[in-house]
Amino acid sequence: MSISETSAPTTPEATPVAPTTPATPAAPAPPAAPVAPGSGALRPLGLGDVRLTGGFWGGWQEVNATGIIPHADAWEERIGWVDNFRRALDGTLVGHRTGREFSDSDVYKLLEAMAWEHGRTGDAALDARIREVAALIARVQEPDGYLSTRFGRPGQGERYSDLEWGHELYCYGHLVQAAVARLRTGVHDELVDVALRAADHVCAEFGPGGPRDGVCGHPEIEPALVELYRVTGEPRYLETARAFVERRGHRTLADIEFGRAYFQDDVPVREASDLRGHAVRALYLSAGALDVAVETGDEELFDVVREQYRRALARRTYLTGGMGSHHQDEAFGEDFELPPDRAYAETCASVASIMVAWRLLLATGDAAWGDVVERALHNVVVTSPAADGRSFFYTNPLQMRVEGAPVDPDELSPRAHAQLRAPWFEVSCCPTNVARTLAQLATYVATASDDGIQLHQLAPATIDVELPDAGRVRLEVVTGYPYAGEVEVRVLESRDAPWELAIRVPAWAVGAATLDGEPVPGDGRVARVRRTFRSGETVRLALPMAPRVVGADPRVDAVRGCVAVERGPFVLAAESVDLDGADVGLLRVDSATVRAGEEPGTALVDGVLLDPEDAAWPYGPGAPTEQEGGRRVTVVLRPCFGWGERGPATMRVWLPTR
Repeated sequence: MSISETSAPTTPEATPVAPTTPATPAAPAPPAAPVAPGSGALRPLGLGDVRLTGGFWGGWQEVNATGIIPHADAWEERIGWVDNFRRALDGTLVGHRTGREFSDSDVYKLLEAMAWEHGRTGDAALDARIREVAALIARVQEPDGYLSTRFGRPGQGERYSDLEWGHELYCYGHLVQAAVARLRTGVHDELVDVALRAADHVCAEFGPGGPRDGVCGHPEIEPALVELYRVTGEPRYLETARAFVERRGHRTLADIEFGRAYFQDDVPVREASDLRGHAVRALYLSAGALDVAVETGDEELFDVVREQYRRALARRTYLTGGMGSHHQDEAFGEDFELPPDRAYAETCASVASIMVAWRLLLATGDAAWGDVVERALHNVVVTSPAADGRSFFYTNPLQMRVEGAPVDPDELSPRAHAQLRAPWFEVSCCPTNVARTLAQLATYVATASDDGIQLHQLAPATIDVELPDAGRVRLEVVTGYPYAGEVEVRVLESRDAPWELAIRVPAWAVGAATLDGEPVPGDGRVARVRRTFRSGETVRLALPMAPRVVGADPRVDAVRGCVAVERGPFVLAAESVDLDGADVGLLRVDSATVRAGEEPGTALVDGVLLDPEDAAWPYGPGAPTEQEGGRRVTVVLRPCFGWGERGPATMRVWLPTR
């Protein structure tokens, strides 16, 4: 079955879809979106087609614009990551360079965030800042296109002398994605020229027939080159991306203490059954491999990567959508190895997971991939930044055993060690990843096909699309989601021709959602209305918003005997600040008492807060009597994305039952 022949969406594991034949290079006017495949079941919509108009996600875009982006810019100047480029020009870089070997990439990611934000708002100050930094970077670039502040000068390592850890190609990838953002938003400036020269250099050095046949220790160049191919039509970029994907797994990188699986260089992509190793690396590679498969018509590669990702969702993913359960190597664990208190669940891994799921959605048309995007967005991506956008979590555990100490807002924090949000990290890949994701967020809301419009993320928005047969369609989405379950799609403009409106029904609402007052027909996964719409018509989707008690597969042994509570798309958590400071680890709940809380998105549950006595030895015969020394409590469970906002706390998502 080809992409264009995809049937109605089902669950991700059941969608037998393969790429189509190779696509014609990029269309004359690609959408202002980060991903624009040359073929697929659905067509992405850009920033000019979809605009968020408030609500939960509109609020986060405002936080991004006024908080995260300027905060990141200030910190990158303050700690010298931008200054590295200046030092490269004045000859003082060696011995004075700041940041890790990949700090250039965070400058590029911030430029990408600025580019999408400028494309969204037209902010002239952002445009000027992009041009200022791009002019600086351009002066550092070597005549042959090579660009790095970490390698290539006397006193530094030679070019590409450390493909395992050097991140040179990884940095190019983020530079290229920033340039794609500029091109897609209608700007061809010096940043674009720098990225094109760098991409041409990569093709000359690493492309088919080039002198080098290695891969980067951190995948990222692969999806970047494919997207540059899509926006320029230059086939060398696609060919080089394909070469990187095919070389991976042939042990070209040196073995390390974590093993070559850390780099996904232990088994060729086509032969691997699981996503393994460093979670962000694995997911970036998956995104690039899917891009290559779609653009080359490689059905085998597409199916293999989709199955790897499906297995990761089924066996190696946290309830929040977080991925990665090992701290020492930021890696996937074995199947069902998902300890809540040791969850690494790096924010960047969830951004990368969204990248993979979105590509699968566009290629297959299966709305169920939108569930994956929704879960990661609501429970990991916006868990990282504070409400003001000026401090961040790097990791996203589902349990915090000890209260974190307040963090100095002017102090640089070690990566992942802050137990409350920190203003900046020695490795700050996550804040800039959040910034670029929020800036481009409208592009994940809806898609189009020849026959209609598909709504994937439920948010207040306007949608303006030209359909091949039905002409111009303008819609307004009005909703209080994710806190309320009513979603209205108002038709502002539609011509005298039929088309289909399709609205994803979240998996947790299947069987209970209604469309215009009636049960959603079919399998309940997508609410579909096909007819000739008239201006002024409204389609109404209603979702059940009562709290839900969920359990885990019994093979997730770390949470046996526990339940979690969800409400709408949110995973909820208990915090010690709602228990008069008592440790949430002592809480035992009665899952039958879960009910809606008075505050939006919250739930209440009754339980017992234990008061155990210390002993010389913590073990003994028989099961403990949990009621002894305890007191009855009613606890408020709140969306976990906001945990820690009220000060130091212990926190728990999975709650032991009485």
